Amino acid sequence: MENNPSSSRTDRKTAERNRRNQMKALYSQLNSLVPHQNSRVSNPPSEPVLSLPDQLNEAASYIKRLQTNLEKMKEKKDSLMGVERTNYASMASCNGTTTGLRPPQIEVREMGSTLEVVLITGLDSQFMFNETIRVLHEEGAEIINASFSVVEDTVFHTIHSKVEDSAPSNGAARISQRLKKFVQDDCAF
Repeated sequence: MENNPSSSRTDRKTAERNRRNQMKALYSQLNSLVPHQNSRVSNPPSEPVLSLPDQLNEAASYIKRLQTNLEKMKEKKDSLMGVERTNYASMASCNGTTTGLRPPQIEVREMGSTLEVVLITGLDSQFMFNETIRVLHEEGAEIINASFSVVEDTVFHTIHSKVEDSAPSNGAARISQRLKKFVQDDCAF
């Protein structure tokens, strides 16, 4: 029975030693991930090694700098992609209330089994071109050619497609109706 208290004390010391070694390894790993102001690759003798609290403070401030930079980059990305103004620009482009923004227009011409879709949008409505292509694919039309040109703040998209022979005779009318409904619905909100 006398060995039991001594054994548990030894077990606790071993567990504590293992915990400290594990923490030391984790601190070392954290410190290796943080770029330091002074390059300590060779660790010259004149340069003091940072204490553990200093290393932790340096890591914490580095993480905060990364978070700040990440937020700035997200804001820049959003502004470049126009996310901040998507709803406003879409509504304004539909209403034509803001200078430089135009309500989208779509025209579908049927020439036999070929459809010509002309979509006129503002610079901020590129998603409408993607949706037009999607609708054409869903209706079984094969895209033959798609082009665009930009004049000032207006984009003219021209899409030439071929309606499959297996499509019903009113396929072109159905596609035309669906595309016009899409443009109207986009402006309705």
